[in-house]
Amino acid sequence: MSMFRLVLLLSLALLFGLPATLHAQAAAHPWQSLTPAQQDLLSPLRDKWDTLPAHRQDHLLEKTTQWVTLPPAKREEIRERIARWQNMTPEQRAETRQAMARFHRLPPARQQQLRAAFERFHQLPSSQREQLLQQWQSKTPAERKQWVHHMGPGGAIPPPSMRSFGRRGHP
Repeated sequence: MSMFRLVLLLSLALLFGLPATLHAQAAAHPWQSLTPAQQDLLSPLRDKWDTLPAHRQDHLLEKTTQWVTLPPAKREEIRERIARWQNMTPEQRAETRQAMARFHRLPPARQQQLRAAFERFHQLPSSQREQLLQQWQSKTPAERKQWVHHMGPGGAIPPPSMRSFGRRGHP
């Protein structure tokens, strides 16, 4: 290969590769560049933010534009979910992802039934929620499957993250 051809190929590679490199660098959002509202909402990610891939940062920032319009109680709930996710072990995250994948494979009518059961669970007084959770934890896997199939006592069942980790979650 001639020197001219080599220089031409390298120049073209740099020319076509440079915009992608600049775009990747420009897509990163350092923590300090976030607005106070974004930092507040994303505070559970503060320590990891600068190491997140640019596409993940972009996705989260898109969500914050929606989240900042929510009432403070809803924003706090989201912040707590982010913090719970950050505190999960890799095994717990994998289990949660698998449960969500199973949920999304269900027919829409069944998804709605489960959402309604979770909502009924959350509307129960805390003492009844604790009682249901204790009942759930005392059951075998087969009994749990049967309970979910029949929506539990009173049509209320603890959501997946409540069952797995003893905390409130969402379907």
